[in-house]
Amino acid sequence: MSADKKRFIEGKLSSALHALKYRNFKLFLGGQLLSLIGNYIQTVAQAWLVYRLTGSATLLGLVAFSGQISIFVLAPISGVFADTKSKRGILFVTQIAPMVLTFILALLTLTGRVQVWHVFTIAALLGVINAFDFPVRQAFVAELVAKEDLMSAVTLNSSMINSARTIGPGIGGLLIASVGEGWCFLGNALSYVAVIIGLLMIKTDVSPKKPARHLRAGVVEAFNFARHTGPVGALLVLLGLISFMGLRYEILMPVYVREMLHGGPTEFGLLMGASGVGAIFGSIVLASFANVRTLGDWVGFAAAGFGVSLVLLSTSHSFGWSLAVMLLIGFTMVTLLDASNTLVQRIVPDELRGRVMAIWTMMLSGLAPFGSLVVGVLAQHFGSRRTFAAGGMACVMGAMAFGFSLPILQREARKLIAKRGKEDGTLVMQQPGESKSGA
Repeated sequence: MSADKKRFIEGKLSSALHALKYRNFKLFLGGQLLSLIGNYIQTVAQAWLVYRLTGSATLLGLVAFSGQISIFVLAPISGVFADTKSKRGILFVTQIAPMVLTFILALLTLTGRVQVWHVFTIAALLGVINAFDFPVRQAFVAELVAKEDLMSAVTLNSSMINSARTIGPGIGGLLIASVGEGWCFLGNALSYVAVIIGLLMIKTDVSPKKPARHLRAGVVEAFNFARHTGPVGALLVLLGLISFMGLRYEILMPVYVREMLHGGPTEFGLLMGASGVGAIFGSIVLASFANVRTLGDWVGFAAAGFGVSLVLLSTSHSFGWSLAVMLLIGFTMVTLLDASNTLVQRIVPDELRGRVMAIWTMMLSGLAPFGSLVVGVLAQHFGSRRTFAAGGMACVMGAMAFGFSLPILQREARKLIAKRGKEDGTLVMQQPGESKSGA
């Protein structure tokens, strides 16, 4: 490798890590990593516990549904709190409350008193808490770094999440086999301490704006902004489509491994691990080589690539080929999520950030239970292979529609930036070959 090429790569990697120069962001990132690893350990242990107690796959889906549906219902309301209250204060509550609930679940399990209704109740309560935690956490990242380092912060945050997603289930499986589910729950409860300590050490000067508006009016204002702001609305619609039709592929992976690859738990774990590795790599590449002017292109290409990857997966009968496709799925999925997150956060005004990011969370996670239901029905009638293919084609068509509308979205984004008097004045969405000024 030539010296110039080496310096270029080192410079790109350095820019990807810019957000780590902020003390507050490092404290937040470290605490969240430990806590999310604990959360993924609990997710695996909870599913295993329910299946051990009932032997019912249907109840596994219902437990997941009970923990997800609250995000769809409550996320817009939580966004109003994020814009009118201290985000740091809200995060304190959304860490302490689940810590207490998880301690209760651990105690019930370790003493042998746990019943299925206990798991359902705690899962539902944790879903309510997450409905407030997820949007606030997304918006809080923007308060920890300067605007020019927001993309680095978003992608590093995403890399942290995907690292936890890759590490957590493996640790959970080992702990279940060695010490049982109760100790997994106890470990997760203790992991919240890291976040709480980090939040105590974080110091921010941002004071929330308190609009004298009714709760309903605040929610309506955010939806009106998304509906009348073309770039934001288009990104949210695309995200909702891909979340509903594409991102639910994970629930069918056990069926796919058994029916298409004739594999078992080992093959399933390796495939999901490959997706996690691809996701981490996608975050690093996006942070290193993308910029605000080209993020729109990254969104379109990643959405199309994700759809094509699902179609390729539907045709695979080879474990090696499926492993390579899962790397691509993880890469394109996270590239899409990180790029769209950064774009929305750069466009939205500060006084609406929490509410708009709540809508973003609703489109990404709130549609999950409905998408899971549809995917399950389709797979039951048409098989996992055709369901993968149908979801992939839907994602490709959504990406094509987004790509065709990019010139219009680009002009509207330029006007929006000019109206707000952004100092950077950069073009948010730019087609290949256009000048930086957008002229």
